[in-house]
Amino acid sequence: MKRRLIIPSLLLCCFAFLLPLQGSERVSSDRSLGLNQKKRAAPSGSQIEEGYVQTPDGLRLYYRKVGRGSRTVIIPLRLFLFDEFKQLGDSFTVISYDTRNRGLSSPVADGSKLTIDEDIEDIERVRQHFGVKKFTLIGYSYMGMGVVLYAMKYPQYVERLVQLGPVPLKYGTKYPASLTANDEKPVPDPAAMAKIEERRKEGMDQSSPREYCEMMWQATRFMLVGNPASVEKLGPGVCDMPNEWPVNLTRHFQYSFASIQRLNISKADVAKVSIPVLTIHGTKDRNAPYGAGREWDMLLPNARLLTIEGGAHQSFSEFPEIVFPAIRAFLNGKWPSAAEKVITLERSRA
Repeated sequence: MKRRLIIPSLLLCCFAFLLPLQGSERVSSDRSLGLNQKKRAAPSGSQIEEGYVQTPDGLRLYYRKVGRGSRTVIIPLRLFLFDEFKQLGDSFTVISYDTRNRGLSSPVADGSKLTIDEDIEDIERVRQHFGVKKFTLIGYSYMGMGVVLYAMKYPQYVERLVQLGPVPLKYGTKYPASLTANDEKPVPDPAAMAKIEERRKEGMDQSSPREYCEMMWQATRFMLVGNPASVEKLGPGVCDMPNEWPVNLTRHFQYSFASIQRLNISKADVAKVSIPVLTIHGTKDRNAPYGAGREWDMLLPNARLLTIEGGAHQSFSEFPEIVFPAIRAFLNGKWPSAAEKVITLERSRA
């Protein structure tokens, strides 16, 4: 009998729903990940460099790099973030990469290598590869937690942190309804998800994995925005990359999610991270509740929270006019004017 892996939405950047576990066999395409390092023109006129960082366990982490600024920004989860964040290359050196088994990085056969601990070490491997002495680290979703864990382990290298819709420190944390998306109607649409489940039972996820991925994306992308009218701002999705097909991604989260569940990080240890931290969190975030952002800022002694009213998990796509000026100010040593020091978990009613 086939087992079902239930993955809470707080861990998924793209597919925050129940993904059926079909076994450990990987489905692949004829698209080669072989890529010679090369450069492409960026919109700003600067050049985008791309290539791979080799890991000690034989994997290749795909990266893109833009800008020649004296200050460096490193951003995991390139597949979701680089197209938006490459604009920072006009003032900074931006290095963004796909975490292991994601995007255009190497597929990973050994599930024991798909852990949050390896993700943290891969940040360090990327830093070493480029010879970066000090940098700012930007983390989205579960890597919003991951960047704090990196700063705890390697404090000597990090100048500043930015968290984008971070998941809670402790798995299973419950927050008041006022600090969650609290949708009046279910998102995504249950009828659309029922049709997708029918296709899965027919074996479409195995026989036509890319088409199945694209069908799923059309339904689930609405989770990532607060206003459904903003959904096209997310772009075409990531189904052109076999690592992101649900039939493959499910296995990834089977191992990655389990490693996050095992974490036991004390609040006292988190409080030792004294560098400036800017947390950006939308009030309609369905993947990582808004309460998580407030909690992080209560735990981190030098953190402030920028609340995106009506924003969901991908607020940097939906509200770039708010998010990027704030990040630029923060990278230049200033707190955004709208960022607050969080004192209490519940929001003030004033």
